[in-house]
Amino acid sequence: MNLQLRTVTRDEPADALGAAPVSLRLAEFAAGFAYDAIPVKARERAKYLILDAVGIALASTHYDFAHRTLSGISTLAEGGNCSVIGMTQRLPLRDAVLMNGVLVHGLDYDDTHIDAIVHPTASALPCAFGVAEHVGASGSDLLAGYVLGVEVVTRLGMAAKGGFHRFGFHPTGIAGHFSCALQAGWLQGLSARQLMMAQGIAGSTAAASQEFLEEGAWNKRMHPGWAGVAGITAASLARGGFIGPSRAYEGRFALFKSHLHEQEAEVDYAKITAGLGETWEVAATAVKPFPICHLLHACADSALELGRKHGLKAADIERIHALLPRETLHLVAEPEANKLKPASSYDAKFSAQFVVAACFVRGRFGLAELESDALADAEILGLAQKVKCQVDPHATFPRYFSGGVVVATRDGREFRHHEPVNRGAGERALTGDEITAKFWQNAGLVVSRSRAGQIRDAVLDMDRLSAREFARALCGR
Repeated sequence: MNLQLRTVTRDEPADALGAAPVSLRLAEFAAGFAYDAIPVKARERAKYLILDAVGIALASTHYDFAHRTLSGISTLAEGGNCSVIGMTQRLPLRDAVLMNGVLVHGLDYDDTHIDAIVHPTASALPCAFGVAEHVGASGSDLLAGYVLGVEVVTRLGMAAKGGFHRFGFHPTGIAGHFSCALQAGWLQGLSARQLMMAQGIAGSTAAASQEFLEEGAWNKRMHPGWAGVAGITAASLARGGFIGPSRAYEGRFALFKSHLHEQEAEVDYAKITAGLGETWEVAATAVKPFPICHLLHACADSALELGRKHGLKAADIERIHALLPRETLHLVAEPEANKLKPASSYDAKFSAQFVVAACFVRGRFGLAELESDALADAEILGLAQKVKCQVDPHATFPRYFSGGVVVATRDGREFRHHEPVNRGAGERALTGDEITAKFWQNAGLVVSRSRAGQIRDAVLDMDRLSAREFARALCGR
C-alpha cells in the first residue's frame, strides 16, 4: 500500500512558488499514516533496529553518565508514570523521553542513516515509546510511530547534504525536533493542520551545537531526547490551538536558511517528501559494529584487518596514515592535540588517532577500549602520536563512510587496507542474527541471559503487545 499526498486546495497555505509548504505535505502524509501501510520487511527491520537500541540503553545504565543524568532530571521531575528503559524509576512523559534518549545515544553505539548523517532511532524510539505508553496506544501503533519518525528525520538530513555539520550543528538534534513533533502528534490523533503547526513550532527549538567535540563534553548525549521533548511540546501546543509558521523548512527565516545561510542553495527540498510511503529509509539505516563515531568505522576495521593479517604490533610500526573523507576531518581528526590524548571516553569516540592506535594495540575495539585504563594506556597513546590523518583519495562519502589505513613498519615494509563501504551499511548491513549478538553483549552488562531473552522476545513481538505491556517488559516491572 502506498500513501499518496493529498492535492492542495486554494485555501491552504502556499509558498512563493504556489506549491504547498513542505510542512503541510509532511503533515498530510503523517495524518494518513497507518501501521498496515508499512511493508512487512520494513516492520521486521524496524524491530531489529529497536532491539539494537534497547540493548544499548540497557548497557548505558552500567555507566556513570546515565545515573548523573537521572539525578539531574529527578530534581525537576514531580510525579509521572512513564518508563525508563532498564530502570525502575517512573518519570513525567517529557523527562522519561529525555532520559531514554540519553540511554540510547549515550554510548554513541546507536544506528546511523548514512545519507542523512543522523541517528534516527535515538530520537524516534524514545519519543514513540514515551507517547505511546502515555496515551495507552497499541504496540503496533508504537512501532508505526517509530517508523514515521525514522522516515521523516532521515529525509530532513538527506536534504541538507551534510550542511548542518559544516556549520557546527549536530543534525540529529535538529531534524529530530520536527520528526518527533509529527510522531507525537500522530500518536495523539492531531489533524493535518495541527501537525503542520507543530512543525512550525518545533522550528523555534531546533538547535544542537557540536561544541562538545572541543572538550569531549556530554551535550551530544541529550540531543535526541531533547528533540523528543521539543517535539512533544510542539504537538501539544498545536493540539491546544497554538499557531506556528507554515513554512518551517523553506521560509525566509526557517530551518535551512537560518542554519545553512548561503549554502541553503544546496538543499534538496524534494528529498524531504520524495518516496514517502514507497521507499522506506528504515531499511537503509546502518547498525554500528563499534561504539565510536560512525565516520571512523572503516578506519577501525582497516586497522584490525592489517593487524590480524600481518601480525603487526605497536613496536613494529614506524607511522600510520589514517585515510578519511575530507568532509569529516574537522570532526574526527582536529584539533590534533585533543585527538592525540582524549580527555574522556566520549572524546576518544571521536578521535581517529586514538581509535586506530587502540585497534592495533588491543586487536579489538569495544566498550572496554573506552575505559579509563585504555585512555591512559601508554602503548596506545604512544602509537596515536604516529597516526597522521589524510584525505582519502578513494572516498565514497557521503554515500558511505569509507576509509582506510596505510602502515609503514620499522623494517621498511608498507601495508594498506581500504574499506569503500563501512561494515553495517549498504550491502554490508548487519543481519538480524548479528544485531541480536550485539544485543546479547550489551544487555549482558546489566541483566541475566534469561532476562535479556525476555526483553528480546518482547521487542520482536512488540506489535502484538500493548505499549504499556511493552514498557513493563523493558523495565522489569
